[in-house]
Amino acid sequence: MKQGTKLALATNAVLAGVLLAVAAVCFLPFGVSTAGRPSDRVYYSGNTESRYVSLMFNVYWGEEFLPSILDTLDEHGVKATFFIGGSWADGHAETLRDIAARGHELGNHGYFHKDQDKISYEANLAEIRVCGELVERLTGTRPALFAPPSGAYNEDTVRAAEQLGYKTILWSKDTIDWRDRDEQLIYRRAAEGAKGGDLVLMHPTAETALALPAVLSAYRAAGLEQVPVSVNISGIEKT
Repeated sequence: MKQGTKLALATNAVLAGVLLAVAAVCFLPFGVSTAGRPSDRVYYSGNTESRYVSLMFNVYWGEEFLPSILDTLDEHGVKATFFIGGSWADGHAETLRDIAARGHELGNHGYFHKDQDKISYEANLAEIRVCGELVERLTGTRPALFAPPSGAYNEDTVRAAEQLGYKTILWSKDTIDWRDRDEQLIYRRAAEGAKGGDLVLMHPTAETALALPAVLSAYRAAGLEQVPVSVNISGIEKT
């Protein structure tokens, strides 16, 4: 079978899955609590009374830099959280399995990286559902955390995540490494003023990989412990 034919078949299969997921929402049970504003039910930080800090890597590209990032995390003996884009995972299954095999936490980052505040409730459900099912199928691990692409969300987004059993995660510190490809700037944004409960957003870039050893060393020197997001938010209830 020609490569183009294989790609077309794979793409068609993915699109069919999305369509099926949208159709399936008609049969979902409702009744998940939506008390409070959506922002009240989103985690912008973890336990501020702890010494925990969490690095979060959003992954839709940059797979060439992930081995270095993973090796650095291994060398420092820490685990991070990787929010996985479904369309990326569909073409990088082995890299995804490597992240999981090294003991890192896997999160859901939607399938097509849409602005989820601009799509319907049903489309939000489909984006989150299809990504989560793909990650689980490829790794055997079902994500429990959802990070909306670009931080874009509304009531429909949060309610859809809750319906599917996810906690919605944002951040307290943003390195903006996807835009500012500057190792020292990434370090300062991640490390300076870091405190217990911080959720630090990163992406797999060359400069992030270079800055990471110094960031982790700075956390340790400040008495902070790098942990996965689920550990950092443990015990915090959002209603």
